Amino acid sequence: MTSELGRRFAGRVAVVTGASRGIGLAVARRLHAEGAQVVITARKPDGLAAALEEIGGGTDVVSVAGRADDPEHQQEAIDTAVRGFGRLDVLINNTGINPAYGPLTDIDEAAARKIMDVNVLSALAWTRRALAAGLGAHEGAAVVNMASVAGIGPAPGIAYYGVSKAALIGLTVQLAAELAPRVRVNAVAPAVVKTRFAAALYEQDEAGAAAAYPLGRLGEPDDIGAATAFLASGDAGWITGQTLVVDGGGSLRASL
Repeated sequence: MTSELGRRFAGRVAVVTGASRGIGLAVARRLHAEGAQVVITARKPDGLAAALEEIGGGTDVVSVAGRADDPEHQQEAIDTAVRGFGRLDVLINNTGINPAYGPLTDIDEAAARKIMDVNVLSALAWTRRALAAGLGAHEGAAVVNMASVAGIGPAPGIAYYGVSKAALIGLTVQLAAELAPRVRVNAVAPAVVKTRFAAALYEQDEAGAAAAYPLGRLGEPDDIGAATAFLASGDAGWITGQTLVVDGGGSLRASL
């Protein structure tokens, strides 16, 4: 059944990680605009304060600062949602890092472990804590993981980031199988989006970077916010275990 347009998340509660800026902020803003009560997380309190002001949610949006891979922070954020809003319906695992650039064979092993801890193992930990707190107790529960096109094909220069996102896509499939029918689990795989995180991939020649995409532009955070909201909503009620590629048609180039 199609949800009421514009109010797909009325009465729903969501947790969005890595939501102080960029894609995470766009996702939180979209969910709140469609009626959700939202808990946003990120490392820095100042960034979260600015995000709260931008979302303008009043008492319907709260923040919890901490590292995404810190178990105490994870529990605090989940508890804040349930204690403050009474339930938990949607988890958006958006946090991702990439402190390593260059050939895959040159990566520092400590950096590789950190990337995997934050980009993959944290998503599993957040999901487990959300389930323990009642995610799935109400109809329509959903998890959306923020993957990347780097996890689908070669990603020169950011190869281990791609490895972690491929693992996240695999995690999405396995969780979807295990948690059905109570909780749907899907992923979004963006190409280059105009965020501070991805700036190194386009800032020196944005027009040249955009020319790689048939739709003629780079992605905007709101593009990903809309796709994520769709997968988290009842409009995607018969979709689970899937990765939605949002790439401005970039994947078409490989078939030409």
